[in-house]
Amino acid sequence: MIQTNKTKKIVAALLADSLMFANFMAIQACAAGDVSGAFTNTWDSAKSQIKTIVNNVVFPVIDVILVILLFVKVAMAYMDYRNHGHIEWAPIAVIFGGLLFALSAPNFIWGVVGV
Repeated sequence: MIQTNKTKKIVAALLADSLMFANFMAIQACAAGDVSGAFTNTWDSAKSQIKTIVNNVVFPVIDVILVILLFVKVAMAYMDYRNHGHIEWAPIAVIFGGLLFALSAPNFIWGVVGV
């Protein structure tokens, strides 16, 4: 049997591909064993940073949006009262309730989440 350079290159390429495939499977198997540990370690190291950002940025932004929405809804209810003589209290109460919930959320939300 005569082997040419082309056949040798094909065999070498197939051998390299099979070794690379076996290497990828070994890396995947080693990494899959400790995914929960890696996730737990990452969460423990980032927990305080996440809590600080949420308490100092996310909740205040939500509060500001709800306060602006409440003022706009109260102004629209007043204009509706001037034009039609009645006030819809339900939307104002819902927005106010959401604002109270968002203002008090930092006090209890971390106990619910488990941080």
